[in-house]
Amino acid sequence: MMPQVALPILIPLFAGAVSLVFWRSRGMQRFIAVAGTAGLLATSLWLLATVQGDGIQVMHMGGWAAPFGISLVADLLGAIMVVLTGIIGFAVALFSLATVGRGHEAYGYFPLLHLLLAGVAGAFLTGDIFNLYVWFEVMLVASFALLILGSEKAQMEGAIKYVTLNLVSSVIFLVAVGLLYGMVGTLNMADIARRLATLEDDGMADVLAMMFMVAFGIKAAAFPLFFWLPASYHTPPVAVSALFAALLTKVGVYALFRVFTLIFHHSPGYTHEILLWGAGLTMLSGVLGAAAQFEFRRILSFHIVSQIGYMLLGLALFTPLALIGGVFYIVHHIIVKTTLFLISGIVHRVSGSYQLAALGGFYRSHPWLAVLFLIPALSLAGMPPLSGFFAKFIVIRAGIEAEAYGVTFIALLVGLLTLYSMIKIWAEVFWKASPDEEGDGPPKAVDQREMWLMATPVVGLALCTLFIGLNAEPLYNLAEASAGQLLAPERYIQAVLGTNGEEMP
Repeated sequence: MMPQVALPILIPLFAGAVSLVFWRSRGMQRFIAVAGTAGLLATSLWLLATVQGDGIQVMHMGGWAAPFGISLVADLLGAIMVVLTGIIGFAVALFSLATVGRGHEAYGYFPLLHLLLAGVAGAFLTGDIFNLYVWFEVMLVASFALLILGSEKAQMEGAIKYVTLNLVSSVIFLVAVGLLYGMVGTLNMADIARRLATLEDDGMADVLAMMFMVAFGIKAAAFPLFFWLPASYHTPPVAVSALFAALLTKVGVYALFRVFTLIFHHSPGYTHEILLWGAGLTMLSGVLGAAAQFEFRRILSFHIVSQIGYMLLGLALFTPLALIGGVFYIVHHIIVKTTLFLISGIVHRVSGSYQLAALGGFYRSHPWLAVLFLIPALSLAGMPPLSGFFAKFIVIRAGIEAEAYGVTFIALLVGLLTLYSMIKIWAEVFWKASPDEEGDGPPKAVDQREMWLMATPVVGLALCTLFIGLNAEPLYNLAEASAGQLLAPERYIQAVLGTNGEEMP
């Protein structure tokens, strides 16, 4: 039994429980937040190293072997996602020390943060389709509570849209799980894959595949049901926005990668063709929405939608290179998007506004912040030699090799429009003179200790982007190995069930 498979779930759950014990101690809650997320990061790195060295890791909870018990499974994709969860959790915890007020902390901000991280890690590591639903609901409860902290009108409006669409997704997901169980008689994902491959009713399998595609597509903010995201992600405290932007939609993307490489890969000419055009429309609608916005976080929120399209494109093409590009793109985007949201928080802390018209002068008053913005902004647009260039290059090359010229053209066009949006933010926030004091920059002073707390995670994440761009080979090799596992589902089945999937119990 490998304890590191369960630790990324247990540590945030334990940290959240201890935070509740110290409900009245602000200092202890803040200390537990940093220590707990640091522990999550450390154990996730341990898990990734173990998976790289020893292969897919499995833990059967309660001593009940699969498919009868609940299994936790860590392959390379799951381990990579858990590491990213640890990185973002630690960065957001540090940023929260300077930006989350006493009022939010008094209503349980830090316990909810830990609960959300536990839900995300659980979704990445579960080997049971029903427990994937359970972890989705844990995330939904924690994220909804974080979204409404402060109870401002904009927050409540965004939260209603957020929870309504996600509940619709959950209902579709649960119905699909019930139908799938009735069809194959098991909830273990490896066992589902094994049994489904022996059934002849491809029509019902296609119906279930479409139900899972719709359910996970809503959670991933894919076209056409993505509007809940830009309506809600700009309303909570910026640390919460950054956490949501990094992780929540990626759980939906991960679920799509998992079920359409492990379970529903019997009819790629049907399901993946729909995914392909869904990816193109997601890219296009998201970037056009961003181009029309003039509020910092709303621009970034629409760009989450457009970038989800690139990830789905990697899955839809379903070639080794495309899956490599999809995994590479997920890693790049999580780091870059978190950095941009945290930078928007620093801008707001200094100026008091997210509206581009009310901002300006930051290039002169905070040149270091201007440099930190340029790194993830240009990376998001796909400029070399940053991480976004390699992520886009791999996906676009895979599209050309697969002769998917239409959606590849859309991907190139979206890259240009993304650059336009980033230039708009640069011109309005950093380059033009401050509206308050012409040429002198924003006048508001910020405590230096708080500024250091905000800047530290931003610098760390920006350096990660630079490192990936200047030294892309290690991540490419990791993504290649992950894609190899996704294209060979029998490895996953063998690790969980101890069989190659040819024999039925």
